[in-house]
Amino acid sequence: MNFAEQIAPDSNVRQRDTQKVARVTLAFWIMKILATTLGETAGDFVSMTLNLGYYVGFAITFTVLIVVLFFQISFRHLRPAIFWLGIVSTTTAGTEVSDLMDRSFGLGYLWGSVILALGLAATFAIWYRRDPKLDVDAIASRDIEILFWIAVIFSNSLGTAFGDFLSDNLGLGYVSGALVTAAVIGIVVALHYTTRINHVILFWVAFIFTRPFGATFGDFLTKPVKDGALNLPRGEASLINVGLLFTVLVVAGLLHRYRNPSDDRRIL
Repeated sequence: MNFAEQIAPDSNVRQRDTQKVARVTLAFWIMKILATTLGETAGDFVSMTLNLGYYVGFAITFTVLIVVLFFQISFRHLRPAIFWLGIVSTTTAGTEVSDLMDRSFGLGYLWGSVILALGLAATFAIWYRRDPKLDVDAIASRDIEILFWIAVIFSNSLGTAFGDFLSDNLGLGYVSGALVTAAVIGIVVALHYTTRINHVILFWVAFIFTRPFGATFGDFLTKPVKDGALNLPRGEASLINVGLLFTVLVVAGLLHRYRNPSDDRRIL
């Protein structure tokens, strides 16, 4: 069992022909972290570098998100590029949601995290009533897929707000904040080995905490040197992450086809 399967619900379960979520492998988690880093830098690029403000940034990113998810949900089969564009769009929108709640609404990152956590819990409650398994590896119906993406939006927004709470409110700094969230992910792996906690729960905990991990890394790339960061331009940092995402997507697909020549299913 590889690392991906340690923090995901039964990755070896046979996928249906209509499966709409990327197969949960090590490449999945690498791309999830890269997507969250890109979401952080791209969200800040829209609202700060372009000086459009949080309201306009929110409107732009959510318009893009709605368009992408419309195509993602409309397709009957997994389209890797559209799926990962959807993940990136949710992380970018999550950045805008977190900043909007903190800086425009004045709620602060702590209360923003609480509100988003309640929204995520409500989404899971509705999902549970329709499908008690909550299994992301068996999503075939359109209504369950919609709930999945709502959960993703809340998860990435919550991860952003919590990551900002760690680095800004608790003063941990970007590197320390990333280490804290990495430690949480490590605990999830340990719980998989030492307890019988439901793998679906562990998957979503890992999914949430990869967001602040990627977000703090994004801040580390773009924030000022005096704050312990690298001060890279947000546009350049975003382009670097786009290149890394594309590279992992292509390499993972090629490796899967090489190791499983008789399997025509896409790994991502």
